[in-house]
Order: sequence, then structure tokens, then C-alpha cells
Amino acid sequence: MDDEAQAEQTDSLVIGGTGLVGSYIIQHLARRGERVVAMSRSRRETAGARWIQAELQQPDTPTGLNFTTLYCTASAILLANALPRLLTPSVRRVVAFSSTSVVTKQDTEVDDEREMIRRLTQAEQAVVAICERAHIDWTILRPTLIYAEGRDTNITPLSRLIRRFGFMPLVGGAPGLRQPVHAEDLAIGAIAAAESPAARNKFYALPGAETLPYCEMIGRIFDGMRRPRRLVSVPPWLWRAFFGAAKPLFPTANVAMGLRMMKDMTFDARPATEDFGWKPRSFHPVFDRGD
Repeated sequence: MDDEAQAEQTDSLVIGGTGLVGSYIIQHLARRGERVVAMSRSRRETAGARWIQAELQQPDTPTGLNFTTLYCTASAILLANALPRLLTPSVRRVVAFSSTSVVTKQDTEVDDEREMIRRLTQAEQAVVAICERAHIDWTILRPTLIYAEGRDTNITPLSRLIRRFGFMPLVGGAPGLRQPVHAEDLAIGAIAAAESPAARNKFYALPGAETLPYCEMIGRIFDGMRRPRRLVSVPPWLWRAFFGAAKPLFPTANVAMGLRMMKDMTFDARPATEDFGWKPRSFHPVFDRGD
């Protein structure tokens, strides 16, 4: 079957198919027998999906693809620029991922974070405007702290720090509340939202099943590594001083990351539960020795 014929039968386009959530979306759609086109910067081979290698920010992003549902787990900022080129008369729903950071980081002291939140907020608004002009239903999902053991950039790096040093410093005892959410649950939720009439043209926070103090979340990472919990409380002033000295060792980190351990970052799951049956798992990660 040639590409044009296969495109005619496509049910879904998944942008960001090699990412944490996107890869799970492809798996679940393929299991259901749906015809999927996956788009990402790197090409892969996955049963049940046809892959397109493309960059959303490039003007030669493929156009004319015939699909009914668009899932985007890549940056909403990139999607906002490419979306007009991707939409066709066959599209019925756009499900895009953003982040609860648009709420939790509004008061960040880090200039780069403020700029990113500004751009992400504008991108959400642009996606909504583009869909509404095209008379296409949209759903924007804002996950909390995403994890998938051994693969994510939130929880797994913490496990590697624990493995390396044997303890974890916690600013001010880290009482701030968190709701970690597994990437596969987000994929299941995205598919459910795409099929739900009640989820049309709405924003949803997607928190995990449990609300945990940051210190307990870290404790469960120790548990998942089968190691004794070794948590060391650090006063905020000492954290600032330490971070200034250690910054060359952690070029991608910033001082606000530690200070946010004391801040609650929680969201209400009830709208998602009521509208499309959101039901994530509890937080009990399990790590292999190599994670």
C-alpha cells in the first residue's frame, strides 16, 4: 500500500511519537487497531504506526495528511506555529499537552523560566484560536510531574543522584505537596479525552492519584530503589549558598528548583475524572539498578 493510500485511512496523527507520553499513545492506539501516523524528529519503527521524520519548526512540515485526531505531546510552542499547516477538513479534534507550570511558575525568580511560561501561555491561546477559526474541537491537557521509570527528566534524575551520593538534600524539609503522574496514564487520559464530547474545548489539569509532600515523594524513590531513606533537611539560606558554589556542576539547574520543594503544587482532578474518567495510578516507582 503506498503512502497516499495509507494516509487516507489514518485515524490519528501523534506528534512527539518518540517521547514519553507520545510513545504510549501510539502503543495504546495500535492495540485498538487504529491507523496511526507518528511524527517526530527521529524516525523509529513501531508496529501499527507509520513514521514521518519532521521538525515542527521547519516550513516543510508535511501537509495534506488525512487524519481525524491530532495528539501533540511535543512543545505547545512548536505546535502553535505548525498547526495551521497540519489542519485539514478531516480533522475533528486536537489534543495538545501543555504543563501546570503555566500556573505554578508564574512567580518564579528565574528570568528564563518566566520567559518560557510567557511563551507557553501564548502558545496555548494560539492553539485555541487556530482551532476555533477552523471549527475544530480542542482539548489542552496540563500534566503535573511526569515520570516513567528510567526515561523521564523529573523523577529518574533524582534516583540517579540518590544512587551516586546515597542521600538527598531537601530544602526546608521539603513539605511542598506534589502529585506525580505516570506517562502511560497521561496517554490513556489523552485518548479518553479525545473521545469524550464533554472534554471538547476545555483545559484540564492532570495530576497523579496521590498528593504527597515532596519529602515523601523522595522517600518513595528510595523505596523503589530498595535503599534506606536518607533525607537531609537544608535551610533555604544554605541552599542558596551551596547552589552558587555548585552551579558549574549542574549547568541546567537553577536555585528555584530547590526552593520550590517548600511550595505546594497541587491541582484538582475532578473535572478530568468527571468528563473523561481520569484514573491515574498511585506513586510507587520501581527502579532497576541501571536507572
